[in-house]
Amino acid sequence: MIAVITGDIINSRTEDVAVWLPVLKSELQKIGTDPNDWEIYRGDSFQLKTTPKLALKVAFKLKTVLKQFKTLDVRMAIGIGEESYIADKVTEANGSAYVNSGECFEELKKQTLAIKTPWKDFNVVLNLVLDVLELTVNNWTPNYALLIKESLEDTTVTQKELAEKLDKKQSNISTSLKKAGFDEILKILDYYNTQIEKLC
Repeated sequence: MIAVITGDIINSRTEDVAVWLPVLKSELQKIGTDPNDWEIYRGDSFQLKTTPKLALKVAFKLKTVLKQFKTLDVRMAIGIGEESYIADKVTEANGSAYVNSGECFEELKKQTLAIKTPWKDFNVVLNLVLDVLELTVNNWTPNYALLIKESLEDTTVTQKELAEKLDKKQSNISTSLKKAGFDEILKILDYYNTQIEKLC
């Protein structure tokens, strides 16, 4: 079982590509190598392969990376399934994970994050949860996005350490994390990981 994330950047032409593209690439490089594990195509679309366990956290982190730019956002579809054909380029590989990701991406309407797996009940619950979370995520400021990114990088980091790293007051960090829905994100990731361990 693998996970495939298909995504495209919303409003990619409103920000300088020379600024946001290296930041996106840097995050993708933490996941794997180009073009075996990830590839950017058509200028503002990408596909990447990861493990089912890491998929949702990776998607959240990519969201934080792009929402640090005021007008940018990203639409992503996570597909979980088999990989029946491995190619040199991830965009040429095949299998049910790729099909699920592609179909899920085509079905995205107002949502900017959804998942399609072989388990229908799991899909229904998780997509509902992601829809609700989106009400908070859509209102992230670039500062909130950066704060969530740093917090997801290392969930053991204290608010005091975050305040020092980002040169902000600890009380501001605490309030911002609440407003940005960090606790809810951690709960969703925890639920997701528990279910994935049972299902995979």
